[in-house]
Amino acid sequence: MNIRNVILDWSGTLVDDLTQVMEATNHVLGGFGKPALTRDEFREQFCLPVHAFYDRVLPGADWTKIERLYWEKKRPIRHTIFWLPHAVEFLEFCRAQKFPTFLLSTISVESFELHTRRMPILEYLTHPYVGVPDKVKKLPEILRERRLDAAETLFVGDMAHDVEAGRAAGVRTCGVLTGYNTLRQLREASPDLIVEHLLELKQKLAGDAAKGTGEFPVTTVGGLIFNDRGAVLMLRTRKWSNLWGIPGGKVKTGETLEAALARELKEETGLDIAEVRFAMAQDCVNSPEFYKPAHFVLLNYTCRAKDGAVRLNDEAQEFRWLPPREALQMPLNTPTRILIEHVLNHGR
Repeated sequence: MNIRNVILDWSGTLVDDLTQVMEATNHVLGGFGKPALTRDEFREQFCLPVHAFYDRVLPGADWTKIERLYWEKKRPIRHTIFWLPHAVEFLEFCRAQKFPTFLLSTISVESFELHTRRMPILEYLTHPYVGVPDKVKKLPEILRERRLDAAETLFVGDMAHDVEAGRAAGVRTCGVLTGYNTLRQLREASPDLIVEHLLELKQKLAGDAAKGTGEFPVTTVGGLIFNDRGAVLMLRTRKWSNLWGIPGGKVKTGETLEAALARELKEETGLDIAEVRFAMAQDCVNSPEFYKPAHFVLLNYTCRAKDGAVRLNDEAQEFRWLPPREALQMPLNTPTRILIEHVLNHGR
């Protein structure tokens, strides 16, 4: 990408406020006698412009009441909103590259001013554009006002509306999986690029893409972790279409397979493991469940968790311990389903 200008969304791109917005939205729905949305339902239904969302879920409702209820819940919890992983690192990269960097967000002016007192965002920005109800209309105005070349400008956001705004303005677009829309929703919007998080985008813009994503398959290890009660640990990850799977990752140069397995499982779950046994090898070539084209050689193991609590890093969003047969009832990614069926048929 030949990028010289960067425009960033706020919610779900730079900061993690999904929970707070969902709680405030459910407070609104409750005020109108509607049932609360689960996290998955909220991500599927919420959209921008926000008027379009409420016109659909509360047709004909009084907007003044909607706003009153929303801020009644949201205002007291705004201080719990913080940076997403890699956000500051990405902003520092843009500053080091001398990219003019702008913010384009629906966040209210009042809330943004509050956050600027808590978080050093302004030092990274050429200019913030906040309180914008419709980015599709605003983005072309920014290009004209700032005299930005659309072909050299990248708009980064987490929602289909961001992609639509970028396309309407003729700029390049990048969808990130850290926010409101799912992988399916972003794919349907067809951005130029989808990344798991801003660190991956930084590597892309720096021309330093992760090793192993080119000519040769990537060797990975993954562990089906059992506890002392015979349950297995399932993780839910956005990069696998929000499906459930097992922890694991790439083998580093000079690293043995079992050392890589122990390291990856410790990093992703906080658990130390024992009784490691090889289970099976799988090919995974350009799986539509994964967020980007990739060819993996999956080396799958079973193991037992030593004492300790699960502590997820930012790669997974949720975990559950389940008996293997119950795990098969979950929405699993395909390689994990194949692995569990193999283990049940052949034993550990």
